[in-house]
Amino acid sequence: MAISSSVLISACGDGEAAAKASRPAMPAVTDSIVLGMGCFWGAEKRMAAIPGVLDVESGYANGDIAGTYDAVLAHERMRQWGKTSLRNHAEVVKVTFDSAKVNLETVLIQFWESHNPTQGDRQGNDVGSNYRSAVYTHDASQQAVALKTRDAYQTALTAAGLGRITTEIAPLEKYFTAEEYHQDYLVKNPDGYCGLGGTGVKYPGASSAGQSAGMPPLDPATLDLQRQLIVFESADCIYCQKFKADVLEHWQSPVAIARSLSPQAPAGWTLAKALFATPTIVLFEQGREVSRYTGYNGDTGRFWQWLGFHLLTPAQQKIAFEQGTEYPGTGSHLDEKRPGTFVDPLSGAPLFRSDAKYESGSGWPSFFNPLPGAITLHEDDSHGMRRVEVRSASSGIHLGHVFDDGPPPTGKRYCINGNVLKFVPDKAS
Repeated sequence: MAISSSVLISACGDGEAAAKASRPAMPAVTDSIVLGMGCFWGAEKRMAAIPGVLDVESGYANGDIAGTYDAVLAHERMRQWGKTSLRNHAEVVKVTFDSAKVNLETVLIQFWESHNPTQGDRQGNDVGSNYRSAVYTHDASQQAVALKTRDAYQTALTAAGLGRITTEIAPLEKYFTAEEYHQDYLVKNPDGYCGLGGTGVKYPGASSAGQSAGMPPLDPATLDLQRQLIVFESADCIYCQKFKADVLEHWQSPVAIARSLSPQAPAGWTLAKALFATPTIVLFEQGREVSRYTGYNGDTGRFWQWLGFHLLTPAQQKIAFEQGTEYPGTGSHLDEKRPGTFVDPLSGAPLFRSDAKYESGSGWPSFFNPLPGAITLHEDDSHGMRRVEVRSASSGIHLGHVFDDGPPPTGKRYCINGNVLKFVPDKAS
């Protein structure tokens, strides 16, 4: 399964046993349908949330090749290289449900709301014909319900400004059960990849069968029109939670940031294109998207670098990301003596207090002590010298170097480029 975020792929015996034990015995009257929603890990979890669904099995359907994971991936590569015209399987889930407790229309409402059926051979981070949206039926009555619900949902999508549904609706011709390690994958691997939760458009005239993605967009009155970051999330996205823990819970940046469970832009604001994965962090200026960062996977440095190339000047970027150095005597804050704090210009995290600043005569702002946990130190052998580089612990940007010729009490001289510092004066008491 080709995904853009790193995934933990490890078996968990206890989780597998628990998942199997939790499956109820089948009642006398059941029905089933086969659905393609992109990666079957997330599809399995979403369809299993419907009351009355008895079992959801991952599999491969309606292709012309062997029904194995390796065969599907290899065949898709051959298709992309133009070396075969044979049809690939779709990754699917076989949804078995108690007809006395839930009808097919309710199952299909959850299907339509839980993914984006307008993307063709793509879903979330996954691209390829094996990730196509599909409804594979076993009789004419199922086909009729599938077409009816498709047309109803298309009306809602069109009203919301989205494109045409590309979902394949056809009789089920071939079906293969996926390998055991794919079954109940997110039960066994809670940190596993789940994909995007849908378009955010509700099925007309009905509430969602399970975990609906139909959340309202953010109110623009609560946002900063001049410059605003919005983190577009989905309810079951483990990487959204990771971004929250790694970045949002420590947010001190001067740029306003907000979180949205709707994939739609605030009213009157404009996205450059539809979202296809979560989290996606979008930078808006004057209500229009200027850049986006898609698919956070724990690399905070990469996120801050993306943001830095939009917030910092070219001179600041050269220092922050290329270990550049301003000419002595040319940088900012050399003569700054007011009580206050020097902070990271990207993250806003405090770095040095002004009472730790002193006149070193070097031509760069110098400090004898950083704030606790504010910096990290790294060996630097560049330019034929052995030095110790100083970086911001929050954003990872290059700040300068530290030397052992400073004043008491530390004996250190933190020689910092003033152009990558922002000074925040203390409030008058």
